[in-house]
This record gives sequence, structure tokens and C-alpha cells, in this order.
Amino acid sequence: MSKEPKNKSIVPSPNGGLLHEIIRQFKLVWLLFTDNRVSIFLKTLPVLALTYLVIPFDFAPGLALPVIGALDDAAIVWIGTALFVGLCPSEIVEEHMDSLKNIIDTTWKNPPEDEIVDAEARDISDHLES
Repeated sequence: MSKEPKNKSIVPSPNGGLLHEIIRQFKLVWLLFTDNRVSIFLKTLPVLALTYLVIPFDFAPGLALPVIGALDDAAIVWIGTALFVGLCPSEIVEEHMDSLKNIIDTTWKNPPEDEIVDAEARDISDHLES
């Protein structure tokens, strides 16, 4: 019997996976949304996409088509945010992506060996009983 690696993903992500990418994308959208250099007309795209989630009108109702009803909501939000990022000036997007890369890479990586603190864990309830 051959030993296979436990991680069976076809293409491992160097950035930490899908959740990290989703967080990075939402942070990018927020940074672009709050940037004064981005047009107010472009800022309506993510607002309209999020508004679609709360309005009672739906392209594919969830009661008639349960799975497709949830997927169309997610697709509208994804398309709205992707269009927003795609239509923003590229130099502003790159500037914010670089800042996010620096922040996320430095906070989500393991600390170097010399920064690890050797400590002993204690249960605080032991000290309260004495």
C-alpha cells in the first residue's frame, strides 16, 4: 500500500485557501468603496448587489427552485463585486491589493522561531480555590 499525502487538493493554494481569498476580496471591495478616488457611480454596483439580497423580488425564487434560488443571490453579489473591482482604476486596485497582501501575509503567517514565547499553561480555577 502506498502512502498518499492527506491533503488531496489538486492545486494547493499558496495564500491559505478559499476563505482567505473571500476575506481578501471583501476587504478589497471595502477599501475601494471607501476610497475617494473611486467614482461614486462605480460605488453603486456593490450597493445594488447587496440590495438584491434583501428585496423581495427574486429572479429564481427559493421556494420553487431551492438550490438555484440561493445560487442566484450569491452569483449577483459575486458579479456585482467583481464588476466593481474590474471597473475601478487599475492603479488604485493594485495599491490596495499590495497593502492587503502586506497586512494579510504578515498577520496570518507563523511567527519566526525567535519570536515564539515559551510558556506554561495553568488553569485559573486552581488558584481561585486556594
